[in-house]
Amino acid sequence: MRPQRPDIAAPEFPGRIRWLNAPEPPVMAELTATGPVLVHFLDFAQLNSVRALPYILEWRRRYEPHGLRVLGIHSPRFRFTGRREALDPGIAALGITHPVADDSKYLIWHDYGCKGWPSLFLWSRGGALAWAHFGEGEYRATEEVIQEVLLSDDVTLSLPEPMAPLRATDGPGVLVAPPTQEVFPGGSPGDAWTPTPGDESIELEYEAGGCYVVAEGQGWLRAQLDGSEPRDVPITEAALLPIAEHPRHEAHKLRITAGGDVRVWAISFAPGIP
Repeated sequence: MRPQRPDIAAPEFPGRIRWLNAPEPPVMAELTATGPVLVHFLDFAQLNSVRALPYILEWRRRYEPHGLRVLGIHSPRFRFTGRREALDPGIAALGITHPVADDSKYLIWHDYGCKGWPSLFLWSRGGALAWAHFGEGEYRATEEVIQEVLLSDDVTLSLPEPMAPLRATDGPGVLVAPPTQEVFPGGSPGDAWTPTPGDESIELEYEAGGCYVVAEGQGWLRAQLDGSEPRDVPITEAALLPIAEHPRHEAHKLRITAGGDVRVWAISFAPGIP
């Protein structure tokens, strides 16, 4: 969305924040003095954050040579993703090489007034807010504003056509069916479910375009969809794991059995085309 005022200024980052992939902590005033800055709030194991990431990475590849800077802010959705021993490999596993702030105390999150994952903020040269978006979607509109702020600095730039949608659900104006709400087998986002004798499986029904599990530890998950042949999913680190991806919004029954030292934090569902 466009800002309601043209003078919303980029807040500076707290000095005590730890940054990954950055030899020196980024200074927003210095970055916006040379060009626009795209700030992406994420959690490496949160579904919507991960689904938005391919766009972020491609925009960086396309537009960094023209002056765009991309920064990630990792504000944890789950208690375990804020731990350094999980965060560092989690960011690396997603292929993120641009600077990412460890915002485990939500200092930057509150400064920006975020409303969910992902949250995107585009700051133009000089540090004024040009665009903000909360949640998935608006990918083409976001890229068009990136091009707009770059062309406002240099009208001679030759820029590519905006990206084609990566998924059927991503196109402008596409209607999607609301998926089943996220399930927390442990009772809340801050509590994990662990298998115990007599409680070694999770059973549920869902309607969605895909199903994903947020898990950590050392062990395995065995996923069985609609009574079909089970599929084993190894767990070697904290991650968002795809269990089933469907061409459209579909209804299914799922049984997940866990073994080893495994903690399941959430079962998340992606939207699908009706």
